[in-house]
Amino acid sequence: MLTCQKHLFQLPEDIHYMNNAFMSPFMKQVEDAGIEAIQKRRNPSVFKSADYFTITEPLRLHFGNIIHSDPKYIAVIPSAAYGLQNAVSNLPIDTGSYALSVTGEFPSDLYTIQKWCNKHSKKLNIISPPQEFEDRGKKWNERIIESINDDTAVVIMSSIHWQDGTKFDLKAIGQKCKSHKAIFIVDGTQSVGVLPIDVHECQIDALICAGYKWLLGPYSLGLAYYGNFFDSGTPMEESWMNKIHAQNFAQLTADDEYAVGAQRYNMGESSQFIQAPMLTQSLRQIVEWNPVHIQEYCRQLIQPLIPVIKSKGLWIEEEAYRTNHLFGILDPEQNNSEQIFEAFQKNKIFTSLRGRVVRISCYLYNTEQDIEILCKTISNL
Repeated sequence: MLTCQKHLFQLPEDIHYMNNAFMSPFMKQVEDAGIEAIQKRRNPSVFKSADYFTITEPLRLHFGNIIHSDPKYIAVIPSAAYGLQNAVSNLPIDTGSYALSVTGEFPSDLYTIQKWCNKHSKKLNIISPPQEFEDRGKKWNERIIESINDDTAVVIMSSIHWQDGTKFDLKAIGQKCKSHKAIFIVDGTQSVGVLPIDVHECQIDALICAGYKWLLGPYSLGLAYYGNFFDSGTPMEESWMNKIHAQNFAQLTADDEYAVGAQRYNMGESSQFIQAPMLTQSLRQIVEWNPVHIQEYCRQLIQPLIPVIKSKGLWIEEEAYRTNHLFGILDPEQNNSEQIFEAFQKNKIFTSLRGRVVRISCYLYNTEQDIEILCKTISNL
């Protein structure tokens, strides 16, 4: 079993950072990789033409390992919104009359699919959770699965709910999508790297992931999986680097043929000579830790917290439909989330306020002391 890895980070000792879903801190090795890359960039003569392409190979290799994909299906993107647009722009417009998503989905996801719906005269079907809190996650998943039918063109949703950590049954949803020939697009930003996922087992067509949260990397660099459905798609950018003969600098000419697999969907200037080595370091460490073990560490870490939350009459999703690294709490009877959030802040507990939910997100740098302080603060509410 994994033990606490706080020694690899440089968080101040007097704070309790439980806000990785907002932004992850850098590990020391990620920071060192960034500094080394900046220093190397001082002298461009040390770079070779091949470096423009080889620098991203470890990113695709490690990310592919995490999501169980061949690296050739991985593309380098600057943001989740960019990755989503690549996928949505290549959806078929002659199948199904509506797209499906969920209530409170991350805004970028909704903006992207709503624009596509408006452009192609499709309807957007938003599946809401039940009003009651008992068996909420279970019933919400059932509603989603029941809503997918032959008239569904695409299902676009996060792997878990980004506000409260509700776990979506991606395997069952993916199976239902395939049985009705609907495209399945998943925003994995809030779980990939910390919760196990297999794109083939879940029959996901596109998986998009920002890099600065659970991949522990720098801002403005992410990764995306585009499955076989997107092999012949049109990318957002016509970058010279995304063409099949791009690596031949000596004979670089206009070429209409794209590179193999998902490389056509790479962002322009995907080499990212400073950012890529940083993300490579964090991905390599995540692979070594294994998301299965990271999730288990978080599960054991928060065990003392659950009964304290419930003893105060606060709601938290039941374990079967809750992730252990990200979860929300709220008072079903009172609209007092701001007061709870402020109480946390006074005790230097860093969390996020998202709608009615106080979102808590922990990681391997969190300690039993962090949980003790959190329990004490909740008990004193």
